Amino acid sequence: MPIEIRELVIKATITDDAAAGGSGAGTSGSGDNNNVSPGEEMIKDTLDKTMDAIKDRNER
Repeated sequence: MPIEIRELVIKATITDDAAAGGSGAGTSGSGDNNNVSPGEEMIKDTLDKTMDAIKDRNER
């Protein structure tokens, strides 16, 4: 018998640490746009994927 999940709760905590951003952790990334923080890049990627999923669902 299949199980249907009707609700999915996702909780995320984002912190902005000035000390961590200045070290080597923030140097990896796309490299072509240095003024975008890694957090903003992750949000943009997630938003793009979400919008693509909504478009695909509406096309069906």
